[in-house]
Order: sequence, then C-alpha cells, then structure tokens
Amino acid sequence: MASSQETFNKRDKEKKRLKKRLDKQQKQVERKANSQGGGFENMIAYVDEHGRITDTPPNPANRKKVDAASIEIGVPKREAQEAMSKRKGRVDFFNFSKGFGFIKELDTQEKYFVHVNSLTEEIKEGDIVSFEIERSFKGMNAVRVKKE
Repeated sequence: MASSQETFNKRDKEKKRLKKRLDKQQKQVERKANSQGGGFENMIAYVDEHGRITDTPPNPANRKKVDAASIEIGVPKREAQEAMSKRKGRVDFFNFSKGFGFIKELDTQEKYFVHVNSLTEEIKEGDIVSFEIERSFKGMNAVRVKKE
C-alpha cells in the first residue's frame, strides 16, 4: 500500500495556518459587533474656549467676533538694519597666506569670520576696523572691512 505524499509535518503546518485564519476572522467579527459605530458623528471632536477637546459642540451664544485683518500669518520680517549696520571691531587673528581671519566686535565681543576677498585694504592682527556683516550658509561673515 502506498503512503500518502503528505507528511505529518505538512499536515500539521496546514492545520495551524487554517486555525490562524479562522481566529483572525473570528476576531474581526467580534470587533465589528463590539464597535460603537455611528460613523462620522462619533468621530467629530470640538475645542472649547479654554482649548480642551470635547465631544459637545460649542454654544453659538458664546461666539466672539474676530477681525480677520488683525490676524498675523507667519513671522514678521526682521529689520534689514541689523545686517547692514556698520560695526567696529579688532582683528583677532588674520593669516594672509591662508586668506582668512576673525574679527572680534568691540561692543558685543562676538567673533566674525572674514575672508581676504571681503577686505577693502590690507589689515593685520590688532587693527581696529569697521565692517558690515552678512549671513552665509555657514554663519555670519564680516564684509566690506576697512581700517579705522
């Protein structure tokens, strides 16, 4: 008598897969039976005047009139004066062979990078200079640097 092509292991795996599929279907049926339902109305949430989320709609009598022109969208623009104002500083470090250095502002003691292309005349360490700053992709740079 010829034995079945299926081994015990294959039958066992098939039974497990079938049981898993039936369990999944049963859980799905239970979830549908226990769900609140109601559709869209049960999903709506409202925000009250204190910023709390509630399930009751707001009272129209408590509504306040807001002037749409008074609402500011975005961040107000900064004044261009900050970036273009003349500043004074002392050359903290400058290497002419490498073509860069740093200027320390006298008022704020903040250091700014300066490149040789931004100079209007030759400078050396310790010189008092006037300069403007510009934002680059790496930070603030001193530009239009002149000796005082």
